[in-house]
Amino acid sequence: MKPLIVLIVVLLLLPMAALAQSATIVDAQHLIEPADLAKQLLTSKPLVLQVGPRTLYAQAHIPGAEFIGGTSQPEGLKALHDRVQKVPKNKLIVIYCGCCPWERCPNVAPAYNELKTLGFTKFKVLHIPQNFGADWVMKGYPVEKGEPGTSQGK
Repeated sequence: MKPLIVLIVVLLLLPMAALAQSATIVDAQHLIEPADLAKQLLTSKPLVLQVGPRTLYAQAHIPGAEFIGGTSQPEGLKALHDRVQKVPKNKLIVIYCGCCPWERCPNVAPAYNELKTLGFTKFKVLHIPQNFGADWVMKGYPVEKGEPGTSQGK
């Protein structure tokens, strides 16, 4: 009886584990480090999309970044899909979250997978090992504050 219960539990939890992919699935060619992005922002303007929580975006975000929302949720993934629908496949896009340590981020992997599936060839994922505050804000890289769609947020 106990092996049957274990099997049922495993079968129920396995799909949930697959959905909760870690940012660690991002391959090296699609990573960009904070220092490199900060330097790049001085000379070019990639499409920067924040794929994490609204409160994180409101507290501080990369200048010019657009709020998409948590892509671990269907509405966030749809918002990402809708936003990039008419963007050329070779446009430089940078996605980031920064809500928590890299290996536990629930939002980066779904956004990364969505851009790959849609055929984007020139996108990057900002590597944030700890969180956005520690790895971007506290290092003195530029930020904006405010809600999306407000004069404070853009």
